[in-house]
Amino acid sequence: MFYTKTMQWTQPGYTVTTDVDSFDFEVIHRYLSEVAYWSLGVPRATVERATRNSLAFGLFEADHQIGFARLITDLTTFAYLSDVFVLPDYQGKGLGTWFMECVFAHPELEGMRRLMLVTGDAQKLYEKFGFTALANPEQVMEKRPQATLRPAQRS
Repeated sequence: MFYTKTMQWTQPGYTVTTDVDSFDFEVIHRYLSEVAYWSLGVPRATVERATRNSLAFGLFEADHQIGFARLITDLTTFAYLSDVFVLPDYQGKGLGTWFMECVFAHPELEGMRRLMLVTGDAQKLYEKFGFTALANPEQVMEKRPQATLRPAQRS
């Protein structure tokens, strides 16, 4: 993995870490596959592989994982924030804001030209960190291959 230095932030009772080996993939997978509207049914292997190939953050109360976020990034110019959650029992306590403060404080994100994310319900949270709607949405494109599409076969 190309993210070499483990970072950690603490406040009384809670810790944020980038130590992926300490993550509880059962908690992460359960939330992403059963609760998160953007990833229902995602396989556990996909969650773990995506996490290990991202700059990932875990939010913990003592030894219990209660939140997760990851950035897909080149560590130089661009980062895409994805799969962010705080378990429902811990929401409304300011932990989501603190969690994002820790994520955006990571030194590898310093000097980025662009950070992006997609959210269906947390615009107010991310506005606190300077995120806005796309300035030029007509310039942004996406490709969403259907599961039935396969690469062209050579003859």
